[in-house]
Amino acid sequence: MSTDTPGIDPLLALRAPQDPACDVFLTGTVFLDIIFTGLDSAPVRGTESWARGMGSSPGGVANMATALARLGLHTSLAAAFGDDHYGEYCWDALEQGEGIDLSMSRTVPGWHSPVTVSMAYEGERTMVSHGHEAPAPAASAVPGQEAPAAPNPAFPQCPPRARAAIASLVPGRSEPWVATAARHGALIFADVGWDETGRWDLDALPDLAHCEAFLPNAEEAMRYTRTDCPRAAAHALAERVPLAVVTLGAEGAYAVDGRTGAAAQVPAIEVEALDPTGAGDVFVAGFVTGTLADWPLADRLAFAGLTAALSVQEFGGSLSAPGWAEIAAWWQRIRTCESQDPTALERYAFLEELLPTTARAWPLRRAVPTIGFRQ
Repeated sequence: MSTDTPGIDPLLALRAPQDPACDVFLTGTVFLDIIFTGLDSAPVRGTESWARGMGSSPGGVANMATALARLGLHTSLAAAFGDDHYGEYCWDALEQGEGIDLSMSRTVPGWHSPVTVSMAYEGERTMVSHGHEAPAPAASAVPGQEAPAAPNPAFPQCPPRARAAIASLVPGRSEPWVATAARHGALIFADVGWDETGRWDLDALPDLAHCEAFLPNAEEAMRYTRTDCPRAAAHALAERVPLAVVTLGAEGAYAVDGRTGAAAQVPAIEVEALDPTGAGDVFVAGFVTGTLADWPLADRLAFAGLTAALSVQEFGGSLSAPGWAEIAAWWQRIRTCESQDPTALERYAFLEELLPTTARAWPLRRAVPTIGFRQ
């Protein structure tokens, strides 16, 4: 966990000696993100644009891992890291800076880190990425150590025992580690990307059968369920998974508990967005935290939406993920605003018992415009 975040453990009351040491396991690709903000418009061909702000941070799956760790969950990440300076920076930022367990990760000699350049303007973003798939480890590879080149980027076949695991579903592809994690007791939370095949067939997502929760956005949910309403889509998805959560953009999120039939909707928090990079990952991390802490469904949605809203006010994906200090700062600040609707504030009253009694000044800035400052 980041060293400047109070040590709040949202699962403290639920922990038992026989529990796994890992709260959440995830695997994927780590990028170095370089983010330009403060652009008035999209870059125009043949011209030079100057950004008023810039930040660098680990990206890709690191966004989700950092968001989980900053919320106090013991997080294990399996990923490949390049042996260049970018890879060294990302490894150090995640392991030393955020306290993420990288014992399932590895450094790949001769492989350069994937890079994404993101340009944020008008509340949206445009990204350009470059990278090559990491070679797989040889059979004799040891997690956490250098491995000879060989076709898979991490060590997902034998994930550690965990309370939860997060997967990204891809049409037509099954990841064996997902079934293994579920068989060992992990709750599987999954999102999904755009279906490039255009089929939008739920049966083409075989790992959906192992999921505790499925969290698509509204457009994805409607296409997969052949419905014209995000709420109808959520109810249709709840017939396939225990928890269906559909994000509605500016309207917040809607969720259905397939076991009980209960539904909940929480509106989005209006904020001035600086950079939306990683907001979806932060939302998932907040929902996972609330689920593992056994909060009511509406509280989970509210918390997930709050953490996502706080993240878009900062540079970067992983570095913008809020910790408990940022959440406490928001809560203290929002209650002093005279224009606040008391009913709206009541929606977040459940945070009162969780938050630290002191909070740092608002707003906060984490990302820096470069990497590798020399002390």
